[in-house]
Amino acid sequence: MRTPISRRVWTMRFVLLSAFTAAICACARTATAAENELSVVDPAKAGWNTATLDELAAYVQSQGTTGFLIIQDRKVIYEHNWPLPPTAAAFAANFTHGTDVHGALQEDVMSAQKSFVAILAGVAIDKRQLDILKPVSDYIGTGWSKAAPEQEKLILVRNLLEMSTGLTEALAYEAPAGTKFFYNTPAYAIMMPVLEKASGRKLDDITRSWLTEPAGMADTLWRQRPAVFADLGNPTGLYTTPRDMATLGQLVLDKGKAANGKRVISETQLGALFARTPTNPAYGHLWWLNGSAYALRPAGARSETSLIPAAPDDLLAALGAQDRKIYIVPSRKLIVVRTGQAAPDRALDQQVWLRMMRAMPKE
Repeated sequence: MRTPISRRVWTMRFVLLSAFTAAICACARTATAAENELSVVDPAKAGWNTATLDELAAYVQSQGTTGFLIIQDRKVIYEHNWPLPPTAAAFAANFTHGTDVHGALQEDVMSAQKSFVAILAGVAIDKRQLDILKPVSDYIGTGWSKAAPEQEKLILVRNLLEMSTGLTEALAYEAPAGTKFFYNTPAYAIMMPVLEKASGRKLDDITRSWLTEPAGMADTLWRQRPAVFADLGNPTGLYTTPRDMATLGQLVLDKGKAANGKRVISETQLGALFARTPTNPAYGHLWWLNGSAYALRPAGARSETSLIPAAPDDLLAALGAQDRKIYIVPSRKLIVVRTGQAAPDRALDQQVWLRMMRAMPKE
């Protein structure tokens, strides 16, 4: 029995419409990828001191680096991805997950993930799904910490973002919320269920729809960390690449807009992430800030200098264990990314920037 002509016409229309819609979606994805493609320039023609740049590259290579990327004014000044040595099998198993099209390793960026989560929190505020002045317990219920109920109810979402919960790593009470800076990864990790409860969606979902897809990050995803990290207080790793890390940096430089002009986060909420907090002038909302009179560092040590004295005062940074780095300098339209193993030189930040400042064009 033949299908009636009217049904065949509607079926054909549906097929054509579906194909047209798919083509539009594909074009949108391709456009985003194309817009994120960066031009590569001759550093000398861009005003860089190539001899000093070579010295910088040799230094970072000597520090167990796998990926090093310098972008200025949307142009690649330097990019190199080094393979892991045969002796790094344990590192490869615990911290990596494939490579991108540029040959860069996709690595767990450790605590640099906090700065990605900060962006998600800002988007949630834009969407009126999150109020950081509300108690954490308003979102995930009581008993999430080991503090007494009257102490726990005074811990606000902003305290998770500012590392000022007043809790120990075991989430036990130590000080009133908002009175003390303590770099506390287990407390930070509570932001993930807070965001999920506030949005009513899974972390993977909001990360994809709010950040990675609109910004054009093709190689960033959340994964459960290997069992060896079970006692670190955060079992979820963010795996990404130098190019995607630089895309986050460009989003910051472009005041919350993706390369295609799409707004990802409002200027107001983006700016709020970089406001110096009362308990540590070198810290904002899950971002590190240069240019303060003193800095309280992750291990609790206080230095009577800015975060990185050799770097420009307006430097912003996402920093993670194993020396994962995203440095952003708005005044220079500059993004620098470093991935790899922990550097033998514990003064890596300062040493990179001593060389960087000599290599960069003069203002």
